[in-house]
Amino acid sequence: MSMLRRSLPFLRVAHAARMNVGVRASSSTPAYPGHIPLNWFENAFLAVGSAVVALKSPRRGDMIAALGETTAGPALPRLRDIMLQSPEGRRILKERPSVNSDTVDMDWLKTLPDGTFGRAYISWLERCGVTPDTRTPVHYIDDPELAYVMKRYRESHDFYHCICNLPVNVESELAVKFFEFANFGLPVALISAVFGPLRLDSAKRARLFSEFVPWAMRCGRSAKPLINVYWEERWKQDVVELKKELGIWDPPEAHWSPPLTEAAKARKKKLAAEKLAAEKLAAEKMAQESSLSASASPSSNS
Repeated sequence: MSMLRRSLPFLRVAHAARMNVGVRASSSTPAYPGHIPLNWFENAFLAVGSAVVALKSPRRGDMIAALGETTAGPALPRLRDIMLQSPEGRRILKERPSVNSDTVDMDWLKTLPDGTFGRAYISWLERCGVTPDTRTPVHYIDDPELAYVMKRYRESHDFYHCICNLPVNVESELAVKFFEFANFGLPVALISAVFGPLRLDSAKRARLFSEFVPWAMRCGRSAKPLINVYWEERWKQDVVELKKELGIWDPPEAHWSPPLTEAAKARKKKLAAEKLAAEKLAAEKMAQESSLSASASPSSNS
């Protein structure tokens, strides 16, 4: 909902401008929960606006998500076609798994042996201080199946960090973006990779382009399409064997920063939401019991 509130000013301005220039409004209705249909003008306006905001405030994940959706173009249909050509990809499209702390048993992953992908993933989350619960929902992709392809790409992003053993600092994030562009071909990955280095100092920028970018482009191009990987079925697989199967090799050694506070904040927010929901349910139950009690009582003593 926060993304909707934050993006509404862009859409209101786009609507006003559209009225002034006589652009016909879209007659489409939402195709799935959370879908916001846009016409070409609104899509272009949101693409430019989200790009500007994302460049000025890189932590605005909602604007980066909006940029990815409004600039996807033919890349999503191409990714869907790639998935349809693979038995594993077809099952993903059919079953539509989701990655978050409600669908993935994080405690069970901690019990897996060292060297497995599942253990590597939970260790990576804890080392980086991040959580899979902060991914922005898809809103601006009209086709429900293509919307899921974007959702799958977005929710699997941390798997790419994990399998490549890269943290979440700026230079490593940019290395992953170059890798993603080479493997997926999504414009948002290229946009982030092109403008993101402006946030680095000269030494880090030089190392990014001399070491990480060559690795990312070669490895991303030669690796199997990662959109086809049913990660949730690979938890017990040896991570070294998985990397070999996918054609991924290690990048240059990265600098690991202290853990972020994202996971702690998300956990606190989730607990607060669960408490509020429990209190609401208890209040509704009490009101229902009170109503039943009142209806069962005799209307008079006579």
